[in-house]
Amino acid sequence: MVRTEASEDAYTAGPFVPERGGLPALRRAAADCRGCPLHRDATQTVFGAGDKDARVMLVGEQPGDQEDRQGKPFVGPAGRLLDRALEEAGIDPAEAYVTNAVKHFKFTQAEPRKRRIHKAPSLREMTACGPWLAAELAVVEPELIVVLGATAGKALLGSSFRVTQVRGTVLEEEIHGRAERLVPTVHPSSVLRAEDREAAYRGLLSDLKVAAQALG
Repeated sequence: MVRTEASEDAYTAGPFVPERGGLPALRRAAADCRGCPLHRDATQTVFGAGDKDARVMLVGEQPGDQEDRQGKPFVGPAGRLLDRALEEAGIDPAEAYVTNAVKHFKFTQAEPRKRRIHKAPSLREMTACGPWLAAELAVVEPELIVVLGATAGKALLGSSFRVTQVRGTVLEEEIHGRAERLVPTVHPSSVLRAEDREAAYRGLLSDLKVAAQALG
């Protein structure tokens, strides 16, 4: 119990990340992460999923309501829209690795049986979860990272990141000690919320086509 409280106060997942064992070991260890207080209200940890040899890694913000219930990333409406856009852009979703910058669902809820409303994670919470994302990158070693939305961009590239300024471009940056190529775009959930959903979808698709071209 002492370790749990100390770890929460430290706001880092570092002590929970195993040094070896690949993705299966990371996934098992992440299930018991107490590196920040978000684990208290979430149903479960939602770790990344997909091909360990994937050429492309897609990084979103955090799990949503359906992901929190099912324990898998991108299984809700935004995930289905993303799969459709990837296929249209020429990227096989089955050959990608998908994950989130934050592994627990952060939400507000007026009453116990009311709908859980997504709440954006803080920079401190994103930083706390950073060791998991660093470990995933080290194992998968993707050729390209697709950054889905502002929160994922800030987690990877710093608090000054603005998705509107760099979306649909190929960036080259050092991320967690590795030279990476990244293509930022909007989060698919923003397409679902857009007034002109078709135009928003075309924008997402255009950005993903840039990612497909970068993969060659």
